[in-house]
Amino acid sequence: MNNMIGKMLDNRYELLEVIGSGGMAVVYKAKCHRLNRLVAVKVLKSDLAEDADFRRRFRDESQAVAMLSHPNIVSVYDVSRGETEYIVMELIEGITLKSYILKKGHLGVKETIGIAIQVAQGLAAAHDQHIVHRDIKPQNMIISRDGKVKVADFGIARAVSSQTIGVNAVGSVHYISPEQAKGNYSDGRSDLYSLGITMYEMLTGKLPFDGDNPVSVALAHLEEPVQPPSRINPEVSASLDRIILKCTQKKPERRYQNAYELIADLRHALVDPNDDFLKKEPEFDENSPTVVRGAEELNRQMEAQRNRNLEQTMEHPAVSEKTGPVPTENERGEVVWKEPEPSENEIEGWQEEETDVYEEETSRRPDRRRKGRRIEEDSEDVNPQMERLLTMIGIGAAVLIVVVVIVIAAKLTGIFNLGSGSQKHPKTTVEASSEASESESLESTECRVPPLDGMTEDEAKTALEKQSLKIRYEYEKSETSEKGKVIGQSIASGTVVSKQTEVIVTIGEGNEAIDLTKLGLEEMSSEDAETLLAEENKLTVVVQKESSDTVASGIVIRYSPSSVDPGGTVTLYVSTGPNVPTVPMPRITGLSEENAKVVLEAVGLGLGERKEAKSSEVAKGKIISQDVLEKTDTPEGSAIGYTVSLGKGTRYVAAINDEFQMSELFGPSSGDTHIRVSIVMKQTIAGNTVTKTVMEPREIGGDITLPIHYNIEGADGVQTGELQILDLTNDRVLKTYQLEFVEVSDN
Repeated sequence: MNNMIGKMLDNRYELLEVIGSGGMAVVYKAKCHRLNRLVAVKVLKSDLAEDADFRRRFRDESQAVAMLSHPNIVSVYDVSRGETEYIVMELIEGITLKSYILKKGHLGVKETIGIAIQVAQGLAAAHDQHIVHRDIKPQNMIISRDGKVKVADFGIARAVSSQTIGVNAVGSVHYISPEQAKGNYSDGRSDLYSLGITMYEMLTGKLPFDGDNPVSVALAHLEEPVQPPSRINPEVSASLDRIILKCTQKKPERRYQNAYELIADLRHALVDPNDDFLKKEPEFDENSPTVVRGAEELNRQMEAQRNRNLEQTMEHPAVSEKTGPVPTENERGEVVWKEPEPSENEIEGWQEEETDVYEEETSRRPDRRRKGRRIEEDSEDVNPQMERLLTMIGIGAAVLIVVVVIVIAAKLTGIFNLGSGSQKHPKTTVEASSEASESESLESTECRVPPLDGMTEDEAKTALEKQSLKIRYEYEKSETSEKGKVIGQSIASGTVVSKQTEVIVTIGEGNEAIDLTKLGLEEMSSEDAETLLAEENKLTVVVQKESSDTVASGIVIRYSPSSVDPGGTVTLYVSTGPNVPTVPMPRITGLSEENAKVVLEAVGLGLGERKEAKSSEVAKGKIISQDVLEKTDTPEGSAIGYTVSLGKGTRYVAAINDEFQMSELFGPSSGDTHIRVSIVMKQTIAGNTVTKTVMEPREIGGDITLPIHYNIEGADGVQTGELQILDLTNDRVLKTYQLEFVEVSDN
């Protein structure tokens, strides 16, 4: 497919370089010449392009992923329209989760939960659109440079249909759900099972099931329980153990029923890891329904699969001819496992994806073969876990009896010396035996990689050199680890490797916190402090205002915290000046100036600027309007402006009576919102627009009802105009009233 480099697709997408390859397609870095941006283009492999089935699957992928739009799912921009099958996706600069695990050895608890939550959020969005990924694994999860996790490659995703049961076990065998392994119906719970396996790998650096061939791994998914990851990584909390075990239950009905349930429990485990909030799942549910496929359906499905397996064997001769038992039908129409005929090479559905790569583990499980074992889709006559438990109990009891007999015989013959210093001898013997066993199990050219997490550079170097291993350092910023300590290793501890193998050790550079005490924030205005923190130091700023008798209004009083990590949040406490008591504004309209003065002084206010206006409704000498609205909280000692009536006269007057609800603009937050408002009257006089202030600018709350009760005197001979309520804070007109002026004679 390298001959595709430089090719232009649909006269728009120029293929620049190969960035990945899968079982169906090759992914290229490309340039979109129409929008002048870099994208990822997934092109169907040429050797598969002529296969109608593969083309159909590829088109299904295009249609499925085009429906999805979520921050945790790789976005699809475009799909092919011509003969070449391709999908255009966003180009993610980052690393796959698989590579990240291999680089660090294993991940911490908090990091694992954070990644799992993001993946689950993406799956929740897909499941809401009735799309199941069906191939969830670390290789299909990309961690961008900004730490966002995106689920990629919906290559075998399909729309969920409750009426359709998949014949093939699709997906990567190390992460496949039991129902997919059986070829049964799979839904969103299958993705959650695979995510549970992925979380196990993140925490331990290992997979729960491994084997010599895909069949043995698949059988383990069907029959063997997943062990708690805390047995390998003691740092794993009990709650996270149970979350993973619930995800990986054999029967879907005992798992999380949707991704939202999983997200809720993961967040709970992050906040309170020791809380026993998750009930332990039972090993067997005798009330679970049993679903059995009919003989005719099974025969049809298995015959079709045998034909496909034969074709795959011809195409992939390197695959072992004998991979393990296959499902078939007995005389009673039941499904049983039998060894395959010599001409059959594959168990149905078991062909590992080309790009699935995982380092060989030190412990390999033998090929598990079951002859004549009956398998139904959701229930068995005998619980395999119970069988294994009883067998283990019997073996343990037998061993215990043998040990007791040996100890009694040894004591009687005086083999054990129970005198002083005798306690050290058994320990030394055990250690020597262990060392001998270790030496026997390893070749002279092999060694086991030691655990390095938490060591200094020198300690890690000494530990590796002791095992005849090479070391190379990499450095990475870490907000949670101590500076100079190992936070990851390229090869997991316990892995057997050849001597002189290079191990990449990642050293944490510590937390480079910003010292805010050196910035002089207390002497700055709020605007200057925000600019310094947000624009120059790339921090998030939260401003809280409070009164101060010593700090001028608008100046920073204090801040919190004193130091902050890059990209963190700083709270600034800004002064509003002295804390002056307020009183509700009384009503003075309709009063004489003398009486208004008495009313205002009684509450600690006074008369302010005096204005005059003609009024046909308010008697001469009475107050027509007040500059501060009634019931408004007003600082003590304020002087209140007012307008006094000059009585009746001959003039052009327009009357308006209304109430403007400010809360209609701001909704539920109206009580916390304050804007500066003015009311003006506009008339066109001799071709010019003349503006007259009806209400002086004032700050009012968003929950105030603004009374619009005015008898407005206009220009002589002008019969029209308009009244406008202005929002001076946001430079907008809140409402406009059309005015009609009539000639009034004051008699």
